[in-house]
Amino acid sequence: MHTVHARWLVLFLPGCLLMAGCEQRQPAATQPAPVALATWDFDKAEPGQLPAGFVPGQNNPTKELAVWKVAADAEASSPPNVLTVETYNDNATFNLLLIEGTAYKDLDLSVKVRARTGVHDRGGGIIWRAKDENNYYICRMNPLETNFRVYKFVDGKRKQLASVEGIQTESDKWYTVRAVMSGDHIECYLDGQKLLDVHDEEFKDAGKVGLWTKADASSAFDDLIVREPR
Repeated sequence: MHTVHARWLVLFLPGCLLMAGCEQRQPAATQPAPVALATWDFDKAEPGQLPAGFVPGQNNPTKELAVWKVAADAEASSPPNVLTVETYNDNATFNLLLIEGTAYKDLDLSVKVRARTGVHDRGGGIIWRAKDENNYYICRMNPLETNFRVYKFVDGKRKQLASVEGIQTESDKWYTVRAVMSGDHIECYLDGQKLLDVHDEEFKDAGKVGLWTKADASSAFDDLIVREPR
């Protein structure tokens, strides 16, 4: 009679090979969604007016200050209202809308943008760490130029930090522009795809957030959200 001596006990379990005390691996915990620190959907604001604390401004004036206002829109990203800007400025002007009382340093900032009209320029984007209308970071989309860019404005002068070309976006269609900044690290996304990654130390302190277009770019915005960065 033959005796079989079992030296190893091997068990096959999903996701793990158990041998000599090996423990089964546990699935990774799902990360919680980033916490929303502030949200502006414009749905409770009065059409024809600006929400309290939203202050228009501009760099390099050429014609008249752009007109920003809440408007009812059946095609809003989140109905019933959007925030619109109407402007006929020349190519040198940058149209801003800063939110008084906001002060964020590290943040995850996003907005829905719908380019409408504009001959010199079209589209728009988001502003953060703004000291005033002449000093801030900005990321924007532009259907006319088919690119996606991040800039800094220092004493009213624009400097491009990064750009990606050949980005096909359309007028009258909603896109999500998002910027995440922690320390000196900036990451910019278009519809969830990270397209820009750059480091810059120009503005190190907390600052205002806001919205932006260039020249005669008349656009609509919805669902402006500030979140904690991951």
